[in-house]
Amino acid sequence: MIATILLSFGALFLAELGDKSQLMALTFALRYRWWVVLSGITAASIAVNLIAVGVGHFLGASLPTDVIAIITAVVLLAVGLWTLRDAHGGSKKDEAAPAADDSPARSPLRVFFMVLSAFLLAELGDRTMFAIIALSSSHNWVAVWIGSVAGMVAAGGLAIALGIAVGKHVPERAIAIGSGLLFLYIGAATLLSGVAPQLGRLPELAISLLVPAAAGVVLWLLGRSRTAARAETPACGEEDPRPLDSYR
Repeated sequence: MIATILLSFGALFLAELGDKSQLMALTFALRYRWWVVLSGITAASIAVNLIAVGVGHFLGASLPTDVIAIITAVVLLAVGLWTLRDAHGGSKKDEAAPAADDSPARSPLRVFFMVLSAFLLAELGDRTMFAIIALSSSHNWVAVWIGSVAGMVAAGGLAIALGIAVGKHVPERAIAIGSGLLFLYIGAATLLSGVAPQLGRLPELAISLLVPAAAGVVLWLLGRSRTAARAETPACGEEDPRPLDSYR
């Protein structure tokens, strides 16, 4: 049993390195409290791996992962657009607002369920689920479950640690923009894996870069137009910088 646990742990940990789930953990850790993100990842890992070993051991069949991948992609793209909208529209409000973690929209319970649902959907439609199903069909399913949960949480914890280290040196607005673009990238990659699995991993990731790139260009253009508008309109209470002679 110990050998199966170690095998499952190693397989899942290595499979999660650089995967979209680890990128999601990094993205969430950039914006929210690490212990809430890790709790959500742990709960999702327990649930999704239990489903996977149950499918592999008892049913011998797979879930409709293509459909789940499309649903997950839509959710991630929506979260990405929402994050970018907040980053663009709320930059001035954030300067006078209290700490981000004190916001009701970022309460621990809401963040926990957001992380839980995102990871649950992402892992149900992920390729690593097939590895869990395969392992549980030929090994002790309890040992596979324990090892896979530990491996997934360890990979997520590594991404969270990286997110904490990065977040200490990056401004809040830059983190929000980066998080939104990462969500768009992960969502686009997930969508392609669901609708065009024949593409292969590298073309899928390359094409997915076009979505956050386009969003970044749009955000930059909006920022330039806002800056130009502010430059043309003097702030309330400020004197007109033009000399008096210009009015004669």
